[in-house]
Amino acid sequence: MREMRSGWAVRAGVSVAVVAGSVPALLVAVTPVQTAAAPQPGGSGFSPQLRLGFHVGDQWEPAIAADDHGRVYVLYPQYGGVPACPASVCASPTAILQVSRDRGATWESPHPVAPSGTEQVDTQIVVDPVDGRTLFASWLQNRKSDTVVARSTDLGNSWSVVVADHTNAGTDKPILAARGQDVYVAYDHTQTVLVSSSHDAGTTFTTTKVNANANLGWSLAGGGTVTPDGSVYFSWAGYTQNGGAKGPVNLYLSKSSDGGATWTSRVLDVSASPPDCSAYLCGWAFLGAQMTLTSDEAGTLYALWNAGAVAKGPERVYFSRSEDGGATWTPRADVSAAPSGAAHAFPAVAAGVAGDVRISWMDARDGPLWNVYYRRSADGGRRFGAEADLSTYVAGYSYIQPGGFGFPFGDYYEMAIDDRGDSHLIWGEGLNWDAPGSIWYARGR
Repeated sequence: MREMRSGWAVRAGVSVAVVAGSVPALLVAVTPVQTAAAPQPGGSGFSPQLRLGFHVGDQWEPAIAADDHGRVYVLYPQYGGVPACPASVCASPTAILQVSRDRGATWESPHPVAPSGTEQVDTQIVVDPVDGRTLFASWLQNRKSDTVVARSTDLGNSWSVVVADHTNAGTDKPILAARGQDVYVAYDHTQTVLVSSSHDAGTTFTTTKVNANANLGWSLAGGGTVTPDGSVYFSWAGYTQNGGAKGPVNLYLSKSSDGGATWTSRVLDVSASPPDCSAYLCGWAFLGAQMTLTSDEAGTLYALWNAGAVAKGPERVYFSRSEDGGATWTPRADVSAAPSGAAHAFPAVAAGVAGDVRISWMDARDGPLWNVYYRRSADGGRRFGAEADLSTYVAGYSYIQPGGFGFPFGDYYEMAIDDRGDSHLIWGEGLNWDAPGSIWYARGR
């Protein structure tokens, strides 16, 4: 059974208490061995796509992070049960961690990160950029009433888990950002965007409203970053109407310079109402406008988003940057080579050293099939290199054809940059919004 809110998916589970600490040794011992090895990059500069996660059930909305020591981490919700783990321990879904210790060349077996017996959805994982090794993860559980943050100081082998915020009604779409002792998680509850802030490395949190006087139909968090000066930024979409694909969508950037106590917000762009995708069983906002956000080591901000000019029409992907803490932004730039009329959705962005920014998105220029595209810039997005199509054919899947895949599986996907400057991407492909579907990985420059 699935519950639907504004087109963003959550599958129902049973509410029980959060379990803190590391994965039980017995559970690790009985989890089936399922390693993976990525082929070498080909002519595109990227490896052919590789399936990660368990090869049973459905895998959904993956997150990815890379540390300074050659490790890459993928965290995702596993639907349909976890092999060798009873439902009383591993509900559907359960957050699953899979780790590579050689920059994505090989992958260890996936395993639950902190099984709780209640559903765990909307996973996030980041590495502290200060020490380059401390991990923070986040997800929603207990029918999405608990926003959970976990911390690992031993390369993901064990985790301390806290509830950053509890509500009496479900929240959605947590976005995690961290730097040193400062950890922030943004999420939305109907019209309101909230941020839970920690200044003791995720031990305790306080919660504030970003848009305290919300006058919107719905709000959805999209991206976040903490710059070297300690400022924290989140991007989010404000849907002016709720319950259908109608009304404009405001794309906001919110900033706090006082540790999350107070926030200022501005609109970077306005999109027309989202395209209809009921033919693929998804809700009214699934293909709607959303904005991702990151920053490089110099503190330059980069935003990437999809937006449409015509109500319910196909959307494009746009890029902008700010070099003054979000006060001013460059004019939006259309960064896709797809022809006019091609549907675009689900932007992903990552940045490294000053001026190094990588962007990715999905589009249906080969409609009805979709593909994942990637571009890179070494000058802060003034010029981008040629597109690389990261989607490659894999036999044996009903939703993968030689020309692309059937439909995006999940509301977002992610990208990370490792210590040697390679990009690592993880995304979802499926037949439609519902199932079947799985997560796919590629690495390259």
